[in-house]
Amino acid sequence: MKKVGIIGYGTIGEDVAQAVHQGRAGLVQLEAILVRDKSKYEDSNSTEYLITEDEDEFFNQNLDIVIECAGHGAVRKYGERALHHGADLILVSIGAFADESLQKLLRDKAEQSGRKIIVPSAAIGGLDRIAAGSVGPMEEVTLVTRKPPKAWYGTLIEEQVNLAELSEPYCAFEGVARDSARLFPESVNVSAALSLAGIGFDKTKVKVYVDPHISHNIHEIEARGKFGQIKLQIQNTPSARNPKTGYIVAMSVIKTLRDMSSSFVIGI
Repeated sequence: MKKVGIIGYGTIGEDVAQAVHQGRAGLVQLEAILVRDKSKYEDSNSTEYLITEDEDEFFNQNLDIVIECAGHGAVRKYGERALHHGADLILVSIGAFADESLQKLLRDKAEQSGRKIIVPSAAIGGLDRIAAGSVGPMEEVTLVTRKPPKAWYGTLIEEQVNLAELSEPYCAFEGVARDSARLFPESVNVSAALSLAGIGFDKTKVKVYVDPHISHNIHEIEARGKFGQIKLQIQNTPSARNPKTGYIVAMSVIKTLRDMSSSFVIGI
């Protein structure tokens, strides 16, 4: 039974914690959750796992797997420490790897410590096909992300356009994945995952739209290379608690945990 710790107890962290605690994530056991303010969770009173704001207490639980669900800052602050303490690291906020120095630091640390950094498919699909295709020459990878206005409150896009009065789709960004991952750390992590699977942050083309005519988060991927061609559209149901993300993100982490303790694994 592998011991699991979760960094962050927002929408994704809570869903993952519940699945692990209920035994729906394979042969793993929830040991600890690291939060910023423990007082917000005093009603939990769990005696089966630790909720703490003390970093030392969290990392002293002899964890086998640490799941990051707390944003780019948490990857920078805790990623190296998790690996140093002998845990495999599951990253949700993979957009942090747009910072090349951070990516190199953590990948080097994983190699030195004999641990793994694992990137779930999360809100995107087709990463297995893209990663396989990147083994041979790959010519082009593009991503178009569309989300309804409610998904963009609290982001830079709110400063560009009046989201409440938007009546037509609005292109908020067109460029490469390195910039989209930095500009929209909570909303376009998919561009980072796609870049790492394929041709890199500076060659992966990205467009980001606010679309008042849709109710789901939509990602459209196109790629061409020696393998052939792929066109894929994903429609994710936004979380009721946080429209910036979808239910599928937590589901993807749960599936990853199942794979880590399973004798039969499909879709990698």
